Amino acid sequence: MTAPLTYRAHVRALLVLGLPLIGSNLAQMALHVTDTVMMGWYSVPGLAAVVLGASSFFIIFIFGSGFAIGVMPMVASAAADGDETEVRRVTRMGMWLSLLFSVIALPIFWFSGPIFGFLGQQPDVAANAQSFMRIAGFGMAPALLVMVLKSFVSALERTHVVLWATVAAVFLNIGLDWLLIFGNWGVPELGVRGTALATVSTQMLTLAVIGLYAALNPMLRRFHLFVRFWRPDWPAFARVFHLGWPIGLTGLAEGGLFNASALMMGWIGTVELAAHGIALELAGLTFMVHLGLSQAATVRAGRASGRDPQGLRDGAVAAIALSLGFALFAVTLFLTLPRDLVGLWVNPDDPLAARILAFGARLLAVAALFQFFDALQVMALGLLRGVQDTRVPMIMAALSYWVIGIPASYIIAFPLGLGGVGLWLGLVIGLMCAAALMMARFWRGLTRA
Repeated sequence: MTAPLTYRAHVRALLVLGLPLIGSNLAQMALHVTDTVMMGWYSVPGLAAVVLGASSFFIIFIFGSGFAIGVMPMVASAAADGDETEVRRVTRMGMWLSLLFSVIALPIFWFSGPIFGFLGQQPDVAANAQSFMRIAGFGMAPALLVMVLKSFVSALERTHVVLWATVAAVFLNIGLDWLLIFGNWGVPELGVRGTALATVSTQMLTLAVIGLYAALNPMLRRFHLFVRFWRPDWPAFARVFHLGWPIGLTGLAEGGLFNASALMMGWIGTVELAAHGIALELAGLTFMVHLGLSQAATVRAGRASGRDPQGLRDGAVAAIALSLGFALFAVTLFLTLPRDLVGLWVNPDDPLAARILAFGARLLAVAALFQFFDALQVMALGLLRGVQDTRVPMIMAALSYWVIGIPASYIIAFPLGLGGVGLWLGLVIGLMCAAALMMARFWRGLTRA
């Protein structure tokens, strides 16, 4: 019988698996950060449109990525059992479901302008956001396929390729943004549309790199992932669908909370929406660390679930401790350097810069409040997905974010008169509820096991 791992060994295993995932997540986030930074230097109205369009793309992407995320614990569990056929079947059907979702979602991107107008956005912002969305929508399929392949290689604990492919895409995206937004080197100046074209191009490059790695790497070639790819496998299709759709709705619930805050911030003003986008990017960067640790916890939990209860419990403690430790660092950063951080996104010569800096710094102070709750809720989700528990967490997320968080944001912002800061205080309340409910479910499940 193998001796149980120490907490130090669990931390080491989580970091070996999780650091490349954290790096990949940060690099992925850097794609969006470079878009908003360079658009912020181009124009504030353009920045507001990209914030609105990118946040809307992200909410649809999060919904569709449930199938890709569901592949991760299924592959991890099958690999732990030595079932290579099951690894291939669930990964392939995850790609099928992702492609199907991309086709269904395309009309939403194409007709997004009237939707933004109906939701109360200013006409010029809505029109520019639609220009972004119509191009960005064609990047949904490669983006989701990349997510499936990331889940596949991550569950097999080969995460470095994910990191390097994403880092390469960041550099390509920066170059394309510079060319297409500003019209350098004789390229037409495309502004908002240039941002979308750059993003789609980088998504396609990342898909090509990771797809070739999965097909040609000697350690992965044995899974024959793309052999007879067109052949349906309805039992595996159903298994991935049933595990993945609650994950997608859970992400939709959380993303919807932040997207609703962006829409309501647009009611307040363009400057406030631009500052909201910057502060959300900064909070998103810290969230990528928690997400990477959560993804590593999903793989570790998937391999331990039903096989090593003590390892599952100790690994969960180690993962939570790591995530909370980083949250403390993020809180310190947001409270001590708010204006310096927000200033990275704004041209200091812009006449609106001072207002954006002041409002963005206030939002970062609120963001410091939800760091611990954000860390706990995403870690709880990762652990629950590792043991393939997705439906009840979906209900908990919907309750926390839509029944509690969004109404709280509206009430504090408008009837109580706290404006944009009140919107963010509602985010704190929603995340706090989600963290408490999901952590309680995970630990209750361990007690019953």
